[in-house]
Amino acid sequence: MTTFEDRVAYADRVAGVWASRYRVAPITGRIAGYLYVCDPPAQAIDELAAALRASRSAIVGGIKVLEARGLVRRTRTAGERADRVSIVFDEARGFDPTAYLEAAEIAQSGLALVAEQNTEQRMLLEQTASLNAYLAARLPALLDDWRAEQATR
Repeated sequence: MTTFEDRVAYADRVAGVWASRYRVAPITGRIAGYLYVCDPPAQAIDELAAALRASRSAIVGGIKVLEARGLVRRTRTAGERADRVSIVFDEARGFDPTAYLEAAEIAQSGLALVAEQNTEQRMLLEQTASLNAYLAARLPALLDDWRAEQATR
């Protein structure tokens, strides 16, 4: 049987990964991790603060970061005075090729600044442009593949 402590331990684990990988404050990762496994799945700010043993202001700050990234949403049921926060699943998140296209373009423009004789810098920029262009081209197909796999489940 899953306990409250198990859920908080999971939130702490998510916090560690998010802090190192996504460079967010640990509380931001803790909020996301907890929202993935809490019951009920939508929590008021005061409930999150109590569960995660954090200040209300830390919770609000973390929620703002998550909202800005489109990872959570706030809702309010008729008759309630407090917003409830829950995780948002967006299947296309992470599959937007825009950032990769921009990185490829920047690397390409850097090639114009590197002299022919500096082959190490040139090779680095060429590889960066090539990898980012490749990823940008492949992401839509990967998303389609994932959707097809989900349809068979």
